[in-house]
Amino acid sequence: MIIKESPITPNQTLTVNRIFGHVIGEQKGPTLVFFAGIHGNEPAGIFALESVLKGLGTDRKSISGELYAIAGNLPALKKGVRFIDEDLNRIWLPERFLSPSPLEPVDNIEQNEMMELLGLVEEIMATGSGPFYFIDLHTTSGDTSPFMLINDTLLNRRFASNYPLPVILGIEEYLQGTFFNYINQMGHVALGFEGGKHRGDLVVENTIKFIEFTLGLTGFKKVNQNEWAALKDEIQDSSLFSYRFYEVFHQHAISINDEFEMLKGYINFQKIEKGKPLAFKNGKMITAIAEGQIFMPLYQKKGQEGFYIIRKIPKLFLTLSKYLRKTRAEALLLLLPGISWASKTKDALSVNKKIARFFSKQLFHLLGYRIRNEKDNKFIVKKRERRTQQKLYSKEDWYKKQP
Repeated sequence: MIIKESPITPNQTLTVNRIFGHVIGEQKGPTLVFFAGIHGNEPAGIFALESVLKGLGTDRKSISGELYAIAGNLPALKKGVRFIDEDLNRIWLPERFLSPSPLEPVDNIEQNEMMELLGLVEEIMATGSGPFYFIDLHTTSGDTSPFMLINDTLLNRRFASNYPLPVILGIEEYLQGTFFNYINQMGHVALGFEGGKHRGDLVVENTIKFIEFTLGLTGFKKVNQNEWAALKDEIQDSSLFSYRFYEVFHQHAISINDEFEMLKGYINFQKIEKGKPLAFKNGKMITAIAEGQIFMPLYQKKGQEGFYIIRKIPKLFLTLSKYLRKTRAEALLLLLPGISWASKTKDALSVNKKIARFFSKQLFHLLGYRIRNEKDNKFIVKKRERRTQQKLYSKEDWYKKQP
């Protein structure tokens, strides 16, 4: 149990348990799982969920399905820090799941938190009814308007297309061990939402609107269509950018021993030219490696990613990739030298860079593959399309409306 100040009203406090909200409707429906506070210095999602839960009241006639509101890193939330021992949103990895169970805690706060959350997720999926939606609520250290992050599957794209917000693809190539990466490996819809700067004036309001829209979109809550359309317009107005899909193509990583300082004044999605000064690392100026848009510049002490660079994904590319993935065109890749299956389940390819050096990342992205690891003269690309639980969602209204 923790008490945390609100990002927008410093005198407001809130008592929070691990599960601080659980709503069951009178009718059958989806299971929505909202996570907030995976990073302890990002409490806005908790306050937003608390507000939405109060707004639902006690009437369950208009509700179908089940909703969970879950607090992430309780010890870090109590101290108001990103993490204590290590980043909780970077350790959702198979090798970490082999650690002792929650009944056998280790001397690592985030490891213990993850194991408790893992058990909770497994219990929810074992007892709940699908389709499942996992939403991870966050805020950023730099100025930004709201946006969404998804792993690049057609199912995630289809769901995210319903929101009038920028959607970022491809971060899974650079970030290992995130919570929504773990969920996506099981084939369920999962996304991250960034509501604004940590203690920005509108960050809680933005997050409340996003949650409310999600409740209507998934059919969890009956909504007045005019009111819902007005809410969609408000969400669209909260974003400074109308273009929908972007992809990450560069990450500037930093280690725990690096002295990193982002130059002041950068905001999310700001256009940059190649060679533009961006930051200092260990006393050396870091410049942009290419033209693009700055993404998630680091303006806090803790963090392993200094900044990213993103670019717009052409609509033609999105359409072509949808067609190629549905037709299983990747089979043609196996006819080429230097490419072979890397897994028995045939969801990963091994690529010899010396032999297949003319194949760009973009080709693999078209077919739904993202680089998972790269070593010496070989890299492994993995595709999550085959694991998606498409049938669970195919009868949902949002799915049928999207082409």
